[in-house]
This record gives sequence, C-alpha cells and structure tokens, in this order.
Amino acid sequence: MPDGFVNLHKPAGWTSHDCVAKLRRLLNTKKIGHAGTLDPAATGVLPMAVGRATRLLPYLPSDKAYRAVVQLGTTTDTDDLDGTILTHTPAAHLTPAAITKHLEQFQGTIQQIPPLYSAVHVDGRRLYDLARQGMTKAVDIPSRQVVIHQIDVVHWQPGDTPQITLDITCGAGTYIRSIARDLGALLEVGGTLASLIRTQSSGFTLDTSISLETLSEQPEQVELIAPTVAMAHLPQIVLSPEVGRRWCQGQRLPMVPTLELEQPLRVMTDTCPFLGIGVFRIKEGQSHLVPKMAFVQSF
Repeated sequence: MPDGFVNLHKPAGWTSHDCVAKLRRLLNTKKIGHAGTLDPAATGVLPMAVGRATRLLPYLPSDKAYRAVVQLGTTTDTDDLDGTILTHTPAAHLTPAAITKHLEQFQGTIQQIPPLYSAVHVDGRRLYDLARQGMTKAVDIPSRQVVIHQIDVVHWQPGDTPQITLDITCGAGTYIRSIARDLGALLEVGGTLASLIRTQSSGFTLDTSISLETLSEQPEQVELIAPTVAMAHLPQIVLSPEVGRRWCQGQRLPMVPTLELEQPLRVMTDTCPFLGIGVFRIKEGQSHLVPKMAFVQSF
C-alpha cells in the first residue's frame, strides 16, 4: 500500500477511532492516523493518513469549516441532542435579527469552555470519563483560547424550539457544541447542537470526500491523495538532485534563509515533487536547511 491520504466522509454514529480501525482492515495496513477528532454524532470530512503519511499529519493546515444546526430553547448535558435534556424554555419570540447581533461575540480570538463530555484532559483524566462518573461538579474546567474566523446564518426555522443553521470557519480546537451552548445562554433560553457536518478540514473538502461504503466496495482501487498535494499549502524550496540526496540523508545544508526560522517548508527537486519537510535553523552562527522530516530516502 503506497503512502498518502484519504479524504473520508465520516458517517454518523462512528467515532474517529472506529474509522481508523475500519480503514486498517480495508487497506490491510496498521499504519493509519486521522487529522482532528470528529464527534460520533457529527458527519463530514475526516482526513486519514496512510503509511508514512501519518508523519505528515502535524503539517496539514489547521483551519476547519462546519455547517451547524443550533436548537434554541433546549439544553442538554452533552450540549447536543444526543444527551439528556436538562431544560426546555419557550423561544418562539426569537428572530434571526436578534440572534445575529450576538454572533459577533463569537468571532475572532475568544475564550471557550469545552463541553462536559469532551476529550479534554483535566487532572490527568478525560473530561467525558469524569462526566460519566458524575464527578464534574468538583472539577474546574479551564477555558481555552480558540479562533473563529467567520459565522454566517444559512437558514432559520421558527418555532417553540427554533433552529438556526450556521456556517462556521474556525481554527483547530474549537468546539461547535460550546458555541451552541453559549449562544443559547446569551439569548437566555438555552441552546444545544442539533446536527453538525464538517465541510472542510486540513485542506480537504466535503465535495471530494469518499464514504466508507464506497471504500468497502473496492478497497484495492482506492487512489490515495499524494503527500505533495496535501502539503501544497506549505512554501517550497527546490534543490538540485545532488543536494536533494544529501538533504534526504540527514545532512544540514548551509543556506541563506528564504523564510523565517523553523517555518516548515516543502522540500523538492525538479524530478521529485516531495522530499519531505525542512526548516531553516541557525547553528554556530551559520544558517542551514535542516531536515525536519525526510519523507523520501532515495530517488
């Protein structure tokens, strides 16, 4: 099995780990990893790395995009409709205009408290484990800084428990369930996430994603996305074939930096489109191009 990526369309009810296990069986390889956990109830883009491409996961773009349906007038213990309903407050009086003005508070760099049922570590334990044991009342859940680039209203469904559909683009680590919860709190009626689709993640988009059903039908014909495609967002540096071979062997190459120090860049030659990831570093007063991760050993 060659090395590369699969732009998987995760189905509802599957954990990210379930998808890894399934792909291991389908592709008959143990070396599978994913970029960014997606809640079991959510669907959409879950980038999967195969073989040596798992070493490239940290270098994928971090931004993500979602289409979220927020139900107002309802709160749950999980901040989505899979949880136990805690409160119900009539919210038929709400209008899209009244909600939109509050959305500005969620854009930019903000502090966000993760949901009670999340994989965040608190005192060395997963928060969802503490929640299942009823121990979260004694736990101080720390807020985290996240970046939300944009929130747009897509659809409004009025009613006693109205639903608003939002398109959200954000940085890594953002909990959409927390946005639903906090928006409901601002509106003083409560809110929870009704459904979630991830439309973009790590440079992969929903319109080119592939389902597990399709993968299961003909796994031997799966065409992996090449690392050079997945890493296309990184700035590149082109070496001569001879210098490229030296770099792949782990040699530090004296070179004037063309980028900031430690900025990951895609190393290539005219004949090999992707040798690996390199960075510029200063050692003993001399700048060098250093292998961060040599993907190709010889070419």
